[in-house]
Amino acid sequence: MEIGKKMALLVGCNYSNTPHELHGCHNDVLAMREILITRFKFDPKFIELLIDKPKNSIMPTGANIKNALTKMIDRAEKGDTLFFHYSGHGTLINKNSSKKEEAIVPCDFNLITSADFRQLVNRVPKGATFTILSDSCHSGGLIDKETEQIGPEKEKENGINRDSYKTKEIPFESLLQYFTSLTNKINRDIGTHLLEVFGADASIMFNELEPIEKKPLKPDEGILLSGCQTNETSADVEINNMDNGRKPCGAFSNAVQMVLKENPGPLSNRQIVMLARKILMMQHFNNQHPCLYCSDENADEMFLSPPQKPCA
Repeated sequence: MEIGKKMALLVGCNYSNTPHELHGCHNDVLAMREILITRFKFDPKFIELLIDKPKNSIMPTGANIKNALTKMIDRAEKGDTLFFHYSGHGTLINKNSSKKEEAIVPCDFNLITSADFRQLVNRVPKGATFTILSDSCHSGGLIDKETEQIGPEKEKENGINRDSYKTKEIPFESLLQYFTSLTNKINRDIGTHLLEVFGADASIMFNELEPIEKKPLKPDEGILLSGCQTNETSADVEINNMDNGRKPCGAFSNAVQMVLKENPGPLSNRQIVMLARKILMMQHFNNQHPCLYCSDENADEMFLSPPQKPCA
């Protein structure tokens, strides 16, 4: 086993002073940064933090997030551990009548889609790992064509009152209305609007000049821990923290952090997701089911650890 560099990109979008404002996303990634340093021994200089505070010189726009991920992957070698934690809004894109596509919503609304994440994962060197933890609505399946290891559960009734928290979702119709106001084009193809506003920085899903690599590599190096199923929403909520009192946070990010705090030993990706599900159920988030998407081998690899099995 080769033990290499550990690199992370942490992105939190609160969308302050907008109709879509959230409150816990900055807290989520700041707490994760501390965990990466203290528990997983990440060097702080290899952790990049992008949050949408008004005075920040580099904001978590779609282009900036993709550029940071690309640079991290370009530096990666066999034995490296790559990590991307996103806390913010997600959405489902009505690309055609038969299928909806998952995407995250950066602070400038320049969507990063499942096709973009597939392209990024396909570039990860063999023998490295790229773990994505997405605390956003509709995050299940965010890596296109990734193998489902822990999948959908049926919704249950009598959960926490949805009026007591905010969902981390910007509906497709809201995004379409926003971009229509910018382009003055009456067109339900959101890709048309994104290409006009963002040009080459728009998602590869809408840029027909570039081929989309949809097939995963063998073995696939991508690992997705999603905050919920594709058809579900993730919660932005205030939770009582014994150390810091009540604080805004993402329910899934908080659950993962609780799992890590309560279990000091190594945990597999599968264990992290299953234990986070249990915590959310205990907190009565009965309609939010975290999922795991990765290869069979990576499902039981240790969370944020280099691969244990030798590469062929």
